[in-house]
Formats: sequence, structure tokens, C-alpha cells
Amino acid sequence: MKRLAIGFLALFATLALVGGGAAGAAGFPTKRITYNICFNPGGESDITARFQEQPLKKVLGQDVNINYKIGGGGALCWSELVTAKPDGYTIAGHNLPHIALQPLEMGNPGYKTLDLKNIYMFESTPNLLLVRNDSPYKTLKDFVEYAKKNPGAVTAGGSGTSSANDLGTTMLNKAAGIQLTYVPFSGTGSAIPALLGSHVTALMAYSTMGTQYKGKFRALAIASESRMDVLSDVPTFKEQGYDIVEGAYRGVAAPPGTPDEVVKVLADAFDKVMKDPDVKKKMDQNGFKTEFMGPEASLALVKKKMVEYEVIMKELGRIKK
Repeated sequence: MKRLAIGFLALFATLALVGGGAAGAAGFPTKRITYNICFNPGGESDITARFQEQPLKKVLGQDVNINYKIGGGGALCWSELVTAKPDGYTIAGHNLPHIALQPLEMGNPGYKTLDLKNIYMFESTPNLLLVRNDSPYKTLKDFVEYAKKNPGAVTAGGSGTSSANDLGTTMLNKAAGIQLTYVPFSGTGSAIPALLGSHVTALMAYSTMGTQYKGKFRALAIASESRMDVLSDVPTFKEQGYDIVEGAYRGVAAPPGTPDEVVKVLADAFDKVMKDPDVKKKMDQNGFKTEFMGPEASLALVKKKMVEYEVIMKELGRIKK
């Protein structure tokens, strides 16, 4: 009888622990969430987070603190994320192709791509080749012709290395038979002043910069399958004879080991926020393409892109075969 009583006590203890865990997940969050941005203020990750900040607070019922962890083209932020406490209270914006390319090229940037636990993928932006409005290059043809005659002299700034901008510049070099000198910045926010001050010839930036800097910059080509509605006057690279389709996906991730129940709470919150008509309108007006991918769809995209990028990088000679 004593043994039976002990058995029941053990069973009840186990059930209490399981129930307590579920309740803990159901009660999440109970305090402020830190949302780390891995690039400079003023870039796409920051802009999106600012659109999300207040609606997220409303949906989650807790403060959301936007914080900046800048360095290594995002690698510093992601390397810190994978060692953070996996309780859902520290999350970070993450980017494709950055999180796939950095481990491929660098070997060990401090994290592995699949260490980042996907919560939600909420937007994408195709690459956009920009020059100043007073630039002598009126078209992509003008730009390419000058670059061919002056190899290495034409500089193209962009956000980070092993990034969509870096890869897009390499792809243009190969497709057009030119030699642009890529100049990496710590984010789009710091790349913009460089073009405004004529410190670089051009930027391989994103569609967002085409909408925000209309009147100051001239867009020569966009790396999308078809023209964007908000940039309907900007021809694609494909239209102009170069098969270049490249850009960035952005979302949010948690540390490895974060409970699925907690990830679901966060994913549901981001889903509600991104479907908010006011947020969607801001995203559209600013040149973002809104995406609605939960944890499973986000992970599937990351895995698919990892395979694609490895093939592309080998073809471009950026990694050893």
C-alpha cells in the first residue's frame, strides 16, 4: 500500500510539472521582450521593427524593447542570440541570405544557420541598383558601359558582406562582365549617407530605398521577377538583359531550445501584427513585400535557400567546391 501511495505521488508530481510547463507557456509573456535588431538604425530591419513595435505591445500585453546589436553584418547579433536564454524574452530579427551565406563563406561566424529558431518571416525586398540623381548614368546600360571601360573604378556600396547586396553585386559583375568594387557598410542606414555624400558611385540597396529616396536617387534596375507597383517606372535587370533576381527576406528568430509553445505565441502575435491594415499599408508604401510565414514555413524557406545559395556561391567562386 505504501508503494502504491508513493507511485501515485510520483505520478501526480509528474502531472504537476507537465501542467506547470503548459501553464507557463500559456501565460507567456509575463514581462518585457527584448527585440534585437542586428543592423544600424534606419535600415530595413529597423524600419519594420518600428512599424511592429506598438501593435506587438498591444497584442502581447507587454512592452517590446527594440535594441541594437551591430557588428559583423549581423553575425554578432546572431552569435549572441544562439547563447541567449531560450525563454522567448530575447528574440532577434534575422535575414536571408545573410544567415545562410555567412556560415558558408566564413566557416564559423559564431552561429549555425539552423541554430536560429524561426518564429516568423514577415517581409522581403528585392535588390535595387541606385545612383545619385545628378549621376551621369541615366540607365543601366550607361552604368555598365562605363564600368567596362574602367574596371575596379566604380564602387557599389551595400549592407554587409555575405549579404543580398554583396551577392547581387557579384552577380552583376559576372552577368555584365564588369568589375565593380563592393564597399560593405554595417547596414543600409549607414550606406545611404555614403551615396548622398558621393563616397561611392552607386548602392546595391533594396526596394525600400527607392521609395524613401525618390528625388535624391535614381534607380537603374530592380532584381525582381517583375516590376513592383510602388516602383513601376524602374525596369528589372531581366528586362535589360541580365538574369538577376536577388534580394532579402526578413523575419524574427529565437534562441535554440525555445519551447514550441512560446514560439507559437510569438508567431501568432507577429501574424496578427503583419495582417493589421495600418501596418500592411505602411509596408506597401515603403517598398516592402509583406510575407506571412509561420515557424514551419519560415524554416522550410531557410532550408530551401541554403541549398540554392550553396550552388550559387560555388558557381560564383565564392566558396570552394
